[in-house]
Amino acid sequence: MTHDQDIETLIVAAHALTRVAALETASETPAAQWRTLTILRGQGALRVGELARLSRVTQPGMTRLIGQMADHGLVEKMTDAADSRATVVAATPLGLEALDAWLRQLTAALAPHFDDLSAEEWDALRTTASVLTRKLDRTRAVTATASAEAGL
Repeated sequence: MTHDQDIETLIVAAHALTRVAALETASETPAAQWRTLTILRGQGALRVGELARLSRVTQPGMTRLIGQMADHGLVEKMTDAADSRATVVAATPLGLEALDAWLRQLTAALAPHFDDLSAEEWDALRTTASVLTRKLDRTRAVTATASAEAGL
């Protein structure tokens, strides 16, 4: 198998894992809410447009989602100090607690699927997760720097 095929297999498996988790938790909460809270937790407060770009949704769609999340106390909307026309969004403590609870629920739902892994397979998963985290952290840092330089 080539490296490109390995990456493709990983992507497909990650998507399937996400779908299984969503189905098994029977959560009615839109995935976009969890994705948004995850981005805000990792990146800190962001403008609505940047948050929409990172979440891969339209700005009007993100504005609507942020309004709903703010109504539930999951995020806080503020005026951007650098540009009073722009809105900055930050996760609230309640939003971060909800995200943590959801992640625990996902973990509990998926744990039975991994009960039969050997110690070597757990080591392989742990290594893979570590590599992915490191690579994604580097990608996020580059993206944040590029966005800052572009004035976003």
